[in-house]
Amino acid sequence: MRSLLFVVASFAVTILAWGLYGPVLHWGQAGMATDGGYARLRPFVCVGMAYFAIGVVVPAVVLKLKGEQGDWTAKGIVFSLAGGAVGAIGALGIIMAFNFGGKPVYVMPLVFGGAPVVNSFLTIYMAKRMKEIGPIFIAGLVMVLLGALTVLINKPSPPKVEVKAEVAATAEADDAGVVETASSKFLDLCFQIGSIALTIVCWGAYGPVLHKGQAAMHNSRLRPLLCVGLAYFLIAVIVPEIWLTAADEASKYTFSGTIWSLAAGSAGAIGALGIIMAFNFGGKPVFVMPLVFGGAPVVNTVFTTSTSGLWGEVSPLFFSGLILVIAGAAMVLVFAPKGGPPPKPEETEPAKEEKAEEKSEEAEASESDAAEKSSDE
Repeated sequence: MRSLLFVVASFAVTILAWGLYGPVLHWGQAGMATDGGYARLRPFVCVGMAYFAIGVVVPAVVLKLKGEQGDWTAKGIVFSLAGGAVGAIGALGIIMAFNFGGKPVYVMPLVFGGAPVVNSFLTIYMAKRMKEIGPIFIAGLVMVLLGALTVLINKPSPPKVEVKAEVAATAEADDAGVVETASSKFLDLCFQIGSIALTIVCWGAYGPVLHKGQAAMHNSRLRPLLCVGLAYFLIAVIVPEIWLTAADEASKYTFSGTIWSLAAGSAGAIGALGIIMAFNFGGKPVFVMPLVFGGAPVVNTVFTTSTSGLWGEVSPLFFSGLILVIAGAAMVLVFAPKGGPPPKPEETEPAKEEKAEEKSEEAEASESDAAEKSSDE
């Protein structure tokens, strides 16, 4: 009972942390922008710094003081760094989606609905079980796609402010200007969708790739997390700082923007740690991940809608699409073809020789017993 409570507490922390990640990062971007828009690189740097502190410094101290099962291997390091790389690129995709006008109220549910689908397909492909995909899995996939389309079409937006007739008359644009504005909005929407898709692919691949790294390090937990933090530091801190030196953007480090961006990065890292702890206390991916990917977008939507004052603008169709995305993602995770039992470890030569000797001794004993019985008769 106690271990179950720890499991629930661990993934509840992840649900809360990942649900708040998008809105808090959005505040950080707005707080650093100097042109009234949303900053890109400087909030990304803060996210990388938070991951470095939680994913590198903390694991390194724990490994130094207490140690852990497993060991460093070349294969484990490569796959764990790759997992961190796709995680960092996915975080950049979120920032770009917000920069092109996306809002957390629909960007994050789409990401949390699409990532499990990619995760499941990649896991199935790596396990070579594509032929075992069943109708319920396909139904879940269709639900995610339909829900995502519904969410995009019916996404809430702030109410339009009425403009006085004389001001509207002076602000009327000519036909060319109207066409240019429509074209710009269409391009922004395309970039939004592309950025969301990038995050879905990257965060969907994060789990299977990191799992291979963890397995290669003989089920170590802190060593893969340390590699993830190092990858984040390289991609989210070093590269953006070099870019900012070469070509600055319309942003600056401000107190509020830095705090909110660091908080977002901390939420992302703490959420990842919550998943690890849930598994460590005995939780299974078959119920932990559906609950996380189902609960996080609910927290995100409730928090964003409340803080943005959008309750009056949210339509029933938006909620219907959100429910479809969450339920479909859960079905995809639960009904994905599961891998078979892990292969038995290969026996070493001494172990094989020992078993052979035991069998020969057992055979000799049975033969002597048979000889004694025949002599008695």
